[in-house]
Amino acid sequence: MELSAGKLWGLRRLADASGRFKMTAVDQRPPIEGLICERRGVETAPYEEVCTVKALLAEELANGSSALLVDPYYAYPAAALALPPGKGLILTLEDSTFEEIPEGRRSAEIRDWSVEKIKRTGADAVKVLAWYRPDAGPEVVEHQQAFVARTGEACQRLDLPFVFELLVYPLLGDNYAEDPVRRSEHVLASVETFADPCFGVDLFKLESPVATSDIPDPDSDDGTVAGLFAEMGRLAGRPWVMLSAGAERDAFERILAFAYRAGASGYLAGRSIWWDAFCRYPDLEAMRSELRADGVPYMVAVNQLTDELASPWHGHPRFDPEGPTLIGGERPGFPSGYNDLEDER
Repeated sequence: MELSAGKLWGLRRLADASGRFKMTAVDQRPPIEGLICERRGVETAPYEEVCTVKALLAEELANGSSALLVDPYYAYPAAALALPPGKGLILTLEDSTFEEIPEGRRSAEIRDWSVEKIKRTGADAVKVLAWYRPDAGPEVVEHQQAFVARTGEACQRLDLPFVFELLVYPLLGDNYAEDPVRRSEHVLASVETFADPCFGVDLFKLESPVATSDIPDPDSDDGTVAGLFAEMGRLAGRPWVMLSAGAERDAFERILAFAYRAGASGYLAGRSIWWDAFCRYPDLEAMRSELRADGVPYMVAVNQLTDELASPWHGHPRFDPEGPTLIGGERPGFPSGYNDLEDER
């Protein structure tokens, strides 16, 4: 399979030299804002304090990461000058708040933010999280699919990789957590839906098809959990990484082992790496010390697991045996064949 110049280079920038993704997320907003409000006894987290926390996390964790995921409201303006220029950069598009009605959740872009603006920052990729339930109300399903398709079209036009995160969720009044079979079915069905080329996803950021509390030791699994991960990878049909969703560290390593055996190419995780240190807030020096003593060593262990088991993204079956090729790269007319943005509209 061929890739356009921007998408090929962007995906390479997000991965390490071997083609494995070791990406750290510091784009979380409600969890960080919530703990700051709790510790400070306020209703709204002070902007500068959120920025300070995110900058600290980015500075301490950047060296062990192949790329960082940041939000444009706090993390990017706070950490832009501190982030190592040799690391990949992903910027978030979706608002952290969503509209919730009995029929489901509706996502939207951050106000006054767009794929076009992300392109102008020089970022290497766009990330979108979309809450999704295949059995949500028809209007909600249509809204969420249109949101993702709109993003994919813009990323295609502007030649940026589209990193897409899927999360299933309980509808209002639903006892979702008590029905693990239905949850697994929804995760897999959602991946299958958004693997359609019309959505333009380049890299999936996926949750475990099995609840974290139910993840067994990979070596003692009877094949059931491994089968679900293998099916998820098959349905994705393109490179994919795992999210942590704040899982306990041992559980996240088990999740990664299952995912890597099923063909995943790395991780894009945040809270499992830095939440324990963040809980030392507002003592910033204690946060920094714990990140160095505990968070960074955990990243080293996870990175070692990734090196041992994860599949390089360019070796995915989606591509030719030799890996992806550049669209127009074998022709002498590449400059004329690589369209201007106006030609893509």
